[in-house]
Amino acid sequence: MLTRRLLLTTATAAAATPWPALAQSRPTVRVPADYKTVIEALNALPETGGTVEISPGTYREKWALSKTDVHLIGTGAKPEDVVLVWGDSAKMAGGTGKSASLTITGDGFRASNVTIQNDYHLNRSEPSQAVALYLTSDRAVLQNVRLLGAQDTLYAASKKPTEPSRQYYRDCYIEGHVDFIFGNALAFFDRFVIHIIAREQAFITAHSRTAETETTAYIFDHCTVTTAGDGSYYFGRAWRPYGQVVFLDTRIDGKIHPEGWREWTPGKTETYTTAHFAEYGSTGPGANDAMRVFWADRLTPEDAAKWRLEAVFPDRAWIGITA
Repeated sequence: MLTRRLLLTTATAAAATPWPALAQSRPTVRVPADYKTVIEALNALPETGGTVEISPGTYREKWALSKTDVHLIGTGAKPEDVVLVWGDSAKMAGGTGKSASLTITGDGFRASNVTIQNDYHLNRSEPSQAVALYLTSDRAVLQNVRLLGAQDTLYAASKKPTEPSRQYYRDCYIEGHVDFIFGNALAFFDRFVIHIIAREQAFITAHSRTAETETTAYIFDHCTVTTAGDGSYYFGRAWRPYGQVVFLDTRIDGKIHPEGWREWTPGKTETYTTAHFAEYGSTGPGANDAMRVFWADRLTPEDAAKWRLEAVFPDRAWIGITA
């Protein structure tokens, strides 16, 4: 029966996928038409992957995926129509990574037009790390995806520090407050909307590169930062000594602390001596960089060019997005 379902739906994949060039001869299953849950649909795919088309609805499931080349596609009109959600915290699950609503380790993962959420902070009063997406997939692509949480929303990491996981995020939205994009992936955020939810203090990033020889970084290109509340909000801080984050041509519509960046724990750590934080071409009402910390780089146009997509991912056919 599974084989029949796969054959029947393969023909429709090219029409539904946002990456038509990658859709040829891919097994495709649909939720809930073929399987009632996303977990059942993923289990039905072969180890070599396939496509899961998800109809509008809220799917309260926690799952991990190790199969390669799996594509998740929401079939609603907008990403808000398909919500993949769970509500664990680090304390409840036994660790930050274990709190993730979705954990993806299989390479070649792609997602489009869905919302991935950890709603722990909406239902519990005790603050905690609560990951929405834990992604260590290499050659991962997220397009038009919403990532919702509070502390530690997106754990964008590599399986091994010496083998960076390449991740590309396009036209996505994320919200959170403390270190809500963190890890040690080589991740490029293209036209990303970053929303800081109200809190006394918040940090967009916490990159965790551990050595100067590691080629990992978070790069934000033509992104928009918005904020709620009136706290002290920063681009980031280094979770590990060699954290590396670059913001290029950012539109800052909200409030960013004039210093821009902060030490991990002022007075106790000195990651600023080895971390690399840089900025170029920021605009908008929050873009005043006159008081940035002395250890952050202000890039020249020539320096900024070294962090553009074509320089970071010279072999980027795997991204599959041309416009």
